[in-house]
Amino acid sequence: MERAYRYATAPPTMKEAAMLGVSRMLEVVGISDPGKNYSPSADYGFFGPGSVTWKVWSYPSSALMGFQRSVTIEQLDPNLNAAVEHSGGVRYRPRTRYERTMRYFALVAFGDTATATKAADVLVKVHSKAIGTDPVTGGTYDANSPESQLWIHVTAWHSILYCYEKFGPGKLTEDEERQYWAECARAAELQTIDPADVPRSRDEVRAYFESWRPRIAASELAQSMTDFILHTEVAFPEDLPAWSRPLQIPLARLLAKGTISTYPRHFRKLFGISQSGAEDLMVQWFLRVAFGVIGSNKALYAAVADFLVPTTAPIAMPAVLGIPAQSPATMTPREAQRRYGYDIPAEAHKALRAKQEARVFGAGQAPSDEGLIESQGLIGAMQGKQVSA
Repeated sequence: MERAYRYATAPPTMKEAAMLGVSRMLEVVGISDPGKNYSPSADYGFFGPGSVTWKVWSYPSSALMGFQRSVTIEQLDPNLNAAVEHSGGVRYRPRTRYERTMRYFALVAFGDTATATKAADVLVKVHSKAIGTDPVTGGTYDANSPESQLWIHVTAWHSILYCYEKFGPGKLTEDEERQYWAECARAAELQTIDPADVPRSRDEVRAYFESWRPRIAASELAQSMTDFILHTEVAFPEDLPAWSRPLQIPLARLLAKGTISTYPRHFRKLFGISQSGAEDLMVQWFLRVAFGVIGSNKALYAAVADFLVPTTAPIAMPAVLGIPAQSPATMTPREAQRRYGYDIPAEAHKALRAKQEARVFGAGQAPSDEGLIESQGLIGAMQGKQVSA
């Protein structure tokens, strides 16, 4: 009877076995209740429970795969690559730059309206110093340019969704996808973008990227920057325990291969990257299982988030864990800007932006650091361990 029962019961899948093992391990080490480590948000921000943004952005592939995909593809805009290279933050302080960027995106998707609106306003000040002459095209670049901001915005939202499809539950329904891109346009109100310019469907997104094909370019600097970012270990926390060091490089290479597997062929050609279709399929299968295990166990998800993005986790995890906000209110960024007394980003801080332009293009001086100090209280510290690029 025992033998017959054993064969009549279906063995667990690899994912189910891993989930069971992880659950028991977390109970043993005493972190089976992650909700006690986080405080409720003041309100539900710009989207809230039931939004497609929360559904997609809260999946664990977003913070790793979607983010890495977007910030590498963005380098194909020569103007953006020039701004990134000029700032130096990615190459020489990759950990703090990674955490600051992650924290800002988390504020947009999950943060309370007051904090997120202020962060967006301060970011206009920060970007006012990211101006100069692009060595590739010979033209000028401006991180507050609506065109540059739209490229970053669409690339990020598309990459998050694409990695949700590749490494997560799969495609959204048609209605969900329409809602997702409508919410993407809503989020654009936090930037200098005209929300009317944001694509609203899969076909419009494809057309947007196709319109950029004659303009994208991968200079030596862009290729070098992409290679640097794909060495994910440079952005790992600086205080990881010694026992994890032998695992960091293999994990970083796995994540890099996963990101590469999502690039279209013409992007790989521009980056000078080669990876076989068989490698793409294998790494996507493995990461899909891994993210499925993480996403299905909230305690494990919280532990991973606290481990990799400790200043971002308090913003995102209340939404992931379903912790009710202090107020159930949501509002659009435009409503929040009116309520809290901020100009819309396209009109914000024009005097500072003009002063920066006069310093850089008129007097040939370096831009001032206005906004950077203020930004640290919202999106994280500037200083961090420097690495050799």
